[in-house]
Amino acid sequence: MQVLRTPDERFVDLAGFPFDPHYVDVEAGDGSADTLRVHVVDEGPRDAAETVVMVHGEPSWSYLYRTMIPRFVDAGHRAVAPDLVGFGRSDKPTPRTEYTYQRHVDWLRETLFDRLELDGITLVCQDWGGLLGLRLVAEHPERFRRVVAANTFLPTGDRDPGEAFLRWRAFSQNVPELPVGWIVQGATTTELSDDVVAAYEAPFPDESYKEGARQFPVLVPAAPDDPAADANRRAWESLERFDKPFLCAFGDSDPVTSGADRYLIERIPGAAGQPHTTLVGGGHFLQEDVGDELAAATLDLIARTPA
Repeated sequence: MQVLRTPDERFVDLAGFPFDPHYVDVEAGDGSADTLRVHVVDEGPRDAAETVVMVHGEPSWSYLYRTMIPRFVDAGHRAVAPDLVGFGRSDKPTPRTEYTYQRHVDWLRETLFDRLELDGITLVCQDWGGLLGLRLVAEHPERFRRVVAANTFLPTGDRDPGEAFLRWRAFSQNVPELPVGWIVQGATTTELSDDVVAAYEAPFPDESYKEGARQFPVLVPAAPDDPAADANRRAWESLERFDKPFLCAFGDSDPVTSGADRYLIERIPGAAGQPHTTLVGGGHFLQEDVGDELAAATLDLIARTPA
């Protein structure tokens, strides 16, 4: 496995991102003794009674949660936002075949549980943050107190993924250069400033750093025989017994995940009776559009459902 590491100078003076970097090492997962460096934003008291873990998706990084992190810290909580392997300040293996769904699950599991030793987690997950985070909830329910699902799902390949997703997947595989900043801007309802767009592009000095971002769309189970389909079906068996607080907070302007919240609410016992909300003006990257509202919904869930 070859590994690229984005130079630190790419992350200097990013707009609205004052957080010190923290790193842990995880097993590469290729059968060798190699490790990968994973970056984590880790703010607030380490001994806080509540820990909020925010997991990003494709092709963003922990920068996506920059306005939400201070809200949780100001409330006295620990706020943790990892960069998935291949994104942000985390290492970027190459070639793209080094990325599999299972490896992403394992990398995130080792980061949160084995290295950071987190427990009593309130999970906030969006996009691939849910495809990975909900797997961990299903496989380690004892580690989680609550879940906030935002514009995400856990697909098994047994349902049509929808035309919007298929168009996105085709675009991601065929465009000569993956325009990361343009993708984020195109999936928000608000106009992002040039320095914010640049911050989303910062982890990727050139196309060689985007192997993980290129690979994610084809790892989404879109057919029943997908390599990750069986593991996700088993995860659903567990989620259908998950009775801890589970809140859906979806944007109203995301064609990719529209309607997925209804499916989550119907199948997960912990969703019963929760004040699920549709965040008006929220695109796919709703953290950019309605981040304050998403943070408020999470804080309200924590306050209403004490440990």
